[in-house]
Amino acid sequence: MSGVFVGENDKALARKLIDAGPSHRKFMRQIFVSMDITAPLYWWKEFDTYKVGTTANSCSTMHTITNKEFTIDDFSHDKMLAKTEYSLREIVLHLNGLREIYLHEDDSNIKKTYWYSIIQLLPSSYNQRRTVTMSYENLRNMYELRKNHKLDEWRDFCSTIEKVLPYSNWITDKKGGQKQ
Repeated sequence: MSGVFVGENDKALARKLIDAGPSHRKFMRQIFVSMDITAPLYWWKEFDTYKVGTTANSCSTMHTITNKEFTIDDFSHDKMLAKTEYSLREIVLHLNGLREIYLHEDDSNIKKTYWYSIIQLLPSSYNQRRTVTMSYENLRNMYELRKNHKLDEWRDFCSTIEKVLPYSNWITDKKGGQKQ
């Protein structure tokens, strides 16, 4: 139980409004969710198509990219072919070499050149963490459009919505077995 409670009469009203369509389920625009999401840049590119009504703050890649040494686990690589993962490991080594030079360079112009090299070489499999705020209505739209998506990350996101959020059936439109 999440500590969220909606009475039986309000649940019945919510269901009627949801079933009546988007112009009637306006209450869902006022149920806000904030969550931390860590996902590869290629997933965030797709997430960014849902900008309306969502706010996202990243752990700024531009300002923190050189704060720590890169490791293979900073990147999504669980579905890569062995030869591809080998290439990613080579890129990680190269990124760390650029980082070392960047960290020890005193000339600000040269330093900026190395920083740009890191940013421009960074693969789209790099995992970035963002704190996202959105509404149940936003989530319903994402869920409907992405629940059967080709990217496993979208299906994982939709599954998390189902499992974690109270009254997730308002988002998924599954009538039975609602999580409360």
